[in-house]
Amino acid sequence: MAMPHPVTPPSTASADPATSPLGLLPAAGVSASAFLLFGLQLAGWGHGLLALSLLGALLISRELAKDLLLIGLGITIVSTTSVKADVDWDRFFTIGTVLLLAVAVPLLVDRLILRRRAIRFPWLSGEPWNRWQWGYIVAVPVLGWLLLPFYFITSGAYLNWPHITDAGELGRFLVGVNFVGTWDELFFICLCFALLRRHFGLWPANLLQAIIFVSFLWELGYQEWGPLLTAPFALLQGWLFTRTGSLLYVLIVHLLFDVVVFLAIVHAHNPGMIPIFLV
Repeated sequence: MAMPHPVTPPSTASADPATSPLGLLPAAGVSASAFLLFGLQLAGWGHGLLALSLLGALLISRELAKDLLLIGLGITIVSTTSVKADVDWDRFFTIGTVLLLAVAVPLLVDRLILRRRAIRFPWLSGEPWNRWQWGYIVAVPVLGWLLLPFYFITSGAYLNWPHITDAGELGRFLVGVNFVGTWDELFFICLCFALLRRHFGLWPANLLQAIIFVSFLWELGYQEWGPLLTAPFALLQGWLFTRTGSLLYVLIVHLLFDVVVFLAIVHAHNPGMIPIFLV
């Protein structure tokens, strides 16, 4: 079963070949600022490192500085509120609005101020999905069914999500899980990863976006040994996006996984309500 040839997403096609290897330092600083802001909740240190990293990027490459600025804008906007899982109406709309702005503001700056189209959302690559892609889509919920209940229950991480039994709250929880999953791909893959790919190779860019991705998910609730699951997932999503050039594909993968996340958390809080898991 042949693997597909890598597809270069439109947003990475105009990579800056003049970016110095030193550019990895400010790029790593931007990613590390997300770890400080989301993972360690150190706002002053995180914002300070972000500002220094952007200044350092400007001294190395103007194009790199522009792209890191867009990533930094998104990180800064997300840092204005807690993203800890919550289904109360006020938090539901607050978190949703902040996450939407974290994508919309960098996109508007890219289009209207920088006069570019560096941020794009390539839904389809134009290539049909092959057997391994269809097979992976089937495998994802199966892997989630095996792994996620064990993670949430044995680590106690399910307690980072509210105990919900009300039908209305369950509905908001399902919508919220899928909204955040969609946002993850728009922000971490189409924005952070794609902009980093304009300057760096696949794996340096992928590692840098994964640090931001996993740091955000830590604050959201994937704590304890959660990064052992979320880090490979973040890296795999970046790799799949490079392979397929399709936002739709990585989004389907993510949302299938998130359906199992929703079911596993509800199951952990309410044993016996969803009797489909082994744990």
